Amino acid sequence: MSAAMPRSHEAHVAEMFGPQAAAYVASAVHARGADLEALGALAQELRPARLLDLGCGGGHVSFTAAPFCGAVVAYDLSPDMLGAVAAEASARGLTNISTQEGVAERLPFADASFDMVASRYSAHHWRDVPRGLAEARRVLKAGGVAVFMDVIAPDWPVADTFLQTVELLRDPSHGRDYSSQEWERFAEGAGFRVMRTAQRRMRLEFASWVARIRTPELHVAAIRSLFAGASADVAAHFEFEPDGSFTLDTLTLELEAA
Repeated sequence: MSAAMPRSHEAHVAEMFGPQAAAYVASAVHARGADLEALGALAQELRPARLLDLGCGGGHVSFTAAPFCGAVVAYDLSPDMLGAVAAEASARGLTNISTQEGVAERLPFADASFDMVASRYSAHHWRDVPRGLAEARRVLKAGGVAVFMDVIAPDWPVADTFLQTVELLRDPSHGRDYSSQEWERFAEGAGFRVMRTAQRRMRLEFASWVARIRTPELHVAAIRSLFAGASADVAAHFEFEPDGSFTLDTLTLELEAA
């Protein structure tokens, strides 16, 4: 038997998420949330001519912002995900959403070609977050607004290590959940000014969380074993529930192109 051909990180991410594109479009935890509502309110206030949904996944940023934008580009490295987003946009009658394939670190857009950039639950898969943020700044007009939303790591090492381990077991294409301090440093280094931040808590229902990415049963058992062996402090931080459901920290950064 010949060995499997090695694949890039980006191909690995696309391979993990592509077959589950419809599940991410339909995912309740992705389709709603206070962070998404806040993004919609900001788009309604700003009325951007062009918005880039960077790492669009199931397209919920695009669907939320589209009624208030001239045009939205849903951008992702998974062609299957983009196909699902295009189909859902058509079903919703959102004719101002287009799709384009590519990676965050090499955006195929001209300088200053967007009025607003938004990204939600994508950056923890990127190969190079500082470079992705620098690209987002490059394609944003001076004075334009960027909004980044993601899971963040706790600020104490034991809980941080626990989170990264659980994330990797669930999804081998996981990169890293960064801390809020790291996010602000990355943003400022890319040429953004931090306008506002908001930290929230997000509950994840265990069964749907592992089913959505088709986590193998062996890894599901390993995650449950980690939960069972966690300290009381870790269990309290993540608010473990009897069925395995738990709660994570999230961060929203509202940035201005300096």
